[in-house]
Amino acid sequence: MTGLRGEIIVPGDKSISHRGVMFGAIAEGITELTGFLNGADCRSTIGCFRKMGIDITHDNDHVIIKGKGLNGLSKPDTILDVGNSGTTTRLISGILAGQNFETTLNGDESIQTRPMGRIIKPLTAMGSDIASIKDNDCAPLIIRPSKLNPIEYNSPVSSAQVKSCVLLAGLYADGVTKVTEPVLSRNHTELMLKGFGADITSINKTTTVVGGPKLFGQKIQVPGDISSAAYFIVAGLITPNSEILIKNVNTNPTRAGIIKVAQEMGGKLELLNERVVSGEPVADILVKTSELHGISIGGEIIPTLIDEIPIIAVMAACANGKTVISDAAELKVKESNRIDTVVNNLKAMGADAVATEDGMIISGGNDLKGTRIVTKSDHRIAMSFTIASLVSANDNILDDSDCVVISYPDFYKTLENLK
Repeated sequence: MTGLRGEIIVPGDKSISHRGVMFGAIAEGITELTGFLNGADCRSTIGCFRKMGIDITHDNDHVIIKGKGLNGLSKPDTILDVGNSGTTTRLISGILAGQNFETTLNGDESIQTRPMGRIIKPLTAMGSDIASIKDNDCAPLIIRPSKLNPIEYNSPVSSAQVKSCVLLAGLYADGVTKVTEPVLSRNHTELMLKGFGADITSINKTTTVVGGPKLFGQKIQVPGDISSAAYFIVAGLITPNSEILIKNVNTNPTRAGIIKVAQEMGGKLELLNERVVSGEPVADILVKTSELHGISIGGEIIPTLIDEIPIIAVMAACANGKTVISDAAELKVKESNRIDTVVNNLKAMGADAVATEDGMIISGGNDLKGTRIVTKSDHRIAMSFTIASLVSANDNILDDSDCVVISYPDFYKTLENLK
């Protein structure tokens, strides 16, 4: 092909969009989000808070939330439907643990298999009456009213969702709640809660929040999602004769590990027009076709790129030499078991890929051929193997191409515009 060329703007950051709605709902006054990600997951969050009496106006990427304060939510008439969203499920549970009414949370088949014991344990330690209805540590969850106590929680996993759940419950506890992680996970909750007026501090891997704050509505400009930009970063690096400028991308270092990995693999990648927007670092990313080589990826960088590993694996298959990805067992409990799903699809394309207990080993340089891709209805698998088609002898056929609406409804259109 002739190469990918042009400028694009990717959808708003999914993590920040979720949090903007949630924090706006429990703040006093109006919160306005521009650049909101109008994807299925974020719409699930809006739906849950509307059911609890919050007036939310949603027009594509513009959202206005009329907050009612920390204790202003009302008992919903029905089950709160979180759809496919793990972020909605885990974060909202922290807020619901502090309410004076009972709620039931449930979602789709995927959500009903994802591990919720990791939030049930700390919330129970805080005094929450939370249970897995099927007693399998998965949704559906029931949360009944209880008095919350502050705790000092040493999380066994580096997960922004677990950390955020405990911190949000800490807003409803009388005293100081602390969360310590093995490795620092993305810090959007800490940055945004501080902006809303919470008494929250972070030192190294420990975050502390003081209960009972008054939160006040904010205007938030949501930057582009680095996870969505990742597909076009890799597309620009691996496709011959390509040059892509991806504008207005969140480059928060707790999230942007793919930038470091791409550069270490020899990628021609530059950050331009670096600035801070609504408390988050933002830049335009320029990528050009590059000669890539394999590297080892593991340790503290993994939480900063966990969602990008499927597309990093595609990049590794196009690089010279061996890439080893380790310390990524968390991939097994995403929308699919992403270790097995990625490796099986890469092998079907002719790549040399082996699954390990906590990652994968990919020896790059094999010619790739198009094949039938088993997506497991996982949006990140579908987008990653669409990008892999750009450098394969013939196109991949996805068994579910529509699942990209979870995070990037216009993904295919954006790609076509670059051709």
